Amino acid sequence: MNNLFVYCEIEEGKVADVSLELLTKGRSLASRLGCKLEAIAIGTNISGIEKQIFPYGADTVHIFDAPGLFPYTSLPHTSILVNLFKEEQPQIALMGATSIGRDLGPRVSSALTSGLTADCTSLEIGDHEEKKENKTYKDLLYQIRPAFGGNIVATIVNPECRPQMATVREGVMKKEIFDPGYKGEVKLHDVSKYTSPDDFIVKVIERHMEQQKSNVKGASIVVAGGYGMGSKENFGLLQELASVLGGEVGASRAAVDAGFCSHDRQIGQTGITVRPKLYIACGISGQIQHIAGMQESSIIIAINNDENAPINTIADYVITGNVEEVIPKMIKYYKQNTK
Repeated sequence: MNNLFVYCEIEEGKVADVSLELLTKGRSLASRLGCKLEAIAIGTNISGIEKQIFPYGADTVHIFDAPGLFPYTSLPHTSILVNLFKEEQPQIALMGATSIGRDLGPRVSSALTSGLTADCTSLEIGDHEEKKENKTYKDLLYQIRPAFGGNIVATIVNPECRPQMATVREGVMKKEIFDPGYKGEVKLHDVSKYTSPDDFIVKVIERHMEQQKSNVKGASIVVAGGYGMGSKENFGLLQELASVLGGEVGASRAAVDAGFCSHDRQIGQTGITVRPKLYIACGISGQIQHIAGMQESSIIIAINNDENAPINTIADYVITGNVEEVIPKMIKYYKQNTK
């Protein structure tokens, strides 16, 4: 009762990274609240899936294993979560802001009239004072996300309705094993008690998955370009620099919108979140939407002809100059020192 639940996405017998990241965050939030961390695994032939989940600190894993639960379809997964939450009365429920989470989350929150905050960039526990009612709410989930086009960072609370629900994009939270030998309780549920035959009316006949073309998220070095690069041709310089350094090319939304780079390499609030050891920002002004996706990089180098660019305030090193002049010099220098 009143524990913290994480919905785990499963693809080909493997728990998705975004779910493991949420388990990591959920473990710290649950410890702060003094409650249990519980995970939900729904799929077909997923026996033993708890072995992937327990090391991240889950105290209980609820397993729903039956034909028709994979690939994901809306109705059975929604029925399972709604009925399980009615039984267990969680205080917090988290899921990834993926294509599945963005479909499932609103359905569940609507059925439970609980509310939902999408695309959170941070989750914390704190108190909230309602001055008009002269009432203080203890230990609420602070659901933090950019708002109004990214111009402000909003902290959203849900004082009354439960569960407090939020979705978080992949890469926003860190994925860390809590204890390799951690063991919790496994609860195997009878799927028929949580669903109806009508939930399985939609059958997946054929399914195609497009593989990700780039690995910007997993790269230890990222060379990112913004609108200040000026053209798609100039992005070739970034590709050459990344190749010399053994890294990947990323881009700001402005650069993607201008057609300089493909969307799968977009970094920021509406793209991916990266935490490389080295992040080189080229011709990027550094609006909050972009910074949200790369601010936890270990070392940040900013190259910009505007010495007052916002990116400079978070950069470890700032090179003020024209990217078309600076980047070729960096390529030449690094080539000389890697021979």
